Amino acid sequence: MNSTRKTGPGSVLRVFQSKDQTRAFYNKISRVYDLLSERSEAPMRRAGLELLRTRAGESVLEIGCGTGHSLVALAKAIGPEGTVFGLDLSDKMLQRAKASLAKFKLLERARLRCADATELPYDANSMDAVFMSFTLELFDTPEIPKVLRECKRVLRPGGRIVVVGMSKDAKHDPLVGAFEWTHEHFPNFLDCRPIYVRRALEKAGFKIESALMKHMWIPVEIVRGAKVP
Repeated sequence: MNSTRKTGPGSVLRVFQSKDQTRAFYNKISRVYDLLSERSEAPMRRAGLELLRTRAGESVLEIGCGTGHSLVALAKAIGPEGTVFGLDLSDKMLQRAKASLAKFKLLERARLRCADATELPYDANSMDAVFMSFTLELFDTPEIPKVLRECKRVLRPGGRIVVVGMSKDAKHDPLVGAFEWTHEHFPNFLDCRPIYVRRALEKAGFKIESALMKHMWIPVEIVRGAKVP
């Protein structure tokens, strides 16, 4: 079990949950996930997809595809000549995503995998774009650079990444402190925490092309980076 104690002022908290616990948690809530979070997350997700600017014929990967809302939007954007790849740790979430794609007759444009993003099951230089929405903050702090290195590996030169995530970068926002306190004391209830999205992408070597700060009930960063050729 990892410690959630801070390593210094302003540092990102650790994650308590193991991968097996995380998978079991999201499997358990898969049927009600949209009821719990869709109203607050949907506007942030749409802003991220708009920033990604997906084009017809592209190969696009979504990490943490959940119940499939973004996959549907991406599958529509890439058209019949493109492919959208959806990856999630939860097999039950992937079942929901598959049903969502099938509902819109878009399943043939998608390839779904149940896997851990710290070791992406895709070839190097195989993706035009990568999208993550409220996913990066689920990884333990030492794993965040690993995930972003994997994203960089699978992206083609000049490829782009958009990350939507709860932000620790907002100055003096009391909700950030309250969220972190809850995460520290009730990790089984709240398994994620705010992170520094832009800083993480910069440290991973991405060129930042755009960065937005928005707010739902907590500050949210929406950041677009590019893999420098």
